[in-house]
Amino acid sequence: MLLNKSEWRIFAVNFINLAVFGGIAMWRRNWEFLFYGSILVVVIAWILPVQRRVRFSTGVLWGLTIWGIIHMAGGNVHVGGGVLYEVQLLPVVLRYDQLVHAFGFGVATLVCHHLLRPYLIDDVRGWKAPAVILVLAGAGVGVVNEIIEFVAQWMIPETGVGGYTNTMLDLVFNMIGATIAMGWVTARNRRSFKAV
Repeated sequence: MLLNKSEWRIFAVNFINLAVFGGIAMWRRNWEFLFYGSILVVVIAWILPVQRRVRFSTGVLWGLTIWGIIHMAGGNVHVGGGVLYEVQLLPVVLRYDQLVHAFGFGVATLVCHHLLRPYLIDDVRGWKAPAVILVLAGAGVGVVNEIIEFVAQWMIPETGVGGYTNTMLDLVFNMIGATIAMGWVTARNRRSFKAV
């Protein structure tokens, strides 16, 4: 069987997310988020066939799902005179956009960890170098995201991508999210080594 019952539920939520927010984007002629929706379709199309072999945990799959939902909501849910992505959560420091970046690329770091785990040593003392590499891998996925945003801005005249400051803040929060995720993995590994 390609997916088990809980994985089918997760993928059903993804399809509902794409249908709802894709429909909203199409209705509003939000070409930018139709483009991003197509990227999500590519990611799902990659995960579906490899899940039987790779076996991402349900936690990682839910993390990716939540990321997809909060991302699509960010550009399609209108708040005040703009979209959710523009909402300032904390003065000067944190917008919804940056929160999504930190969460999303924290999840991307967990995906990188899962994919590279078979090649990592099982000794917490030798964990520092792989942890740094995994943080850089997760943040590197964030760089690919910024390239996708650049392509969207280049192809679609009116995007909400922003300028250099936005790109830099995105990269900073990608790194913050990757670092937090790797800190969580490292702490979990330390606990499991102490229990042995």
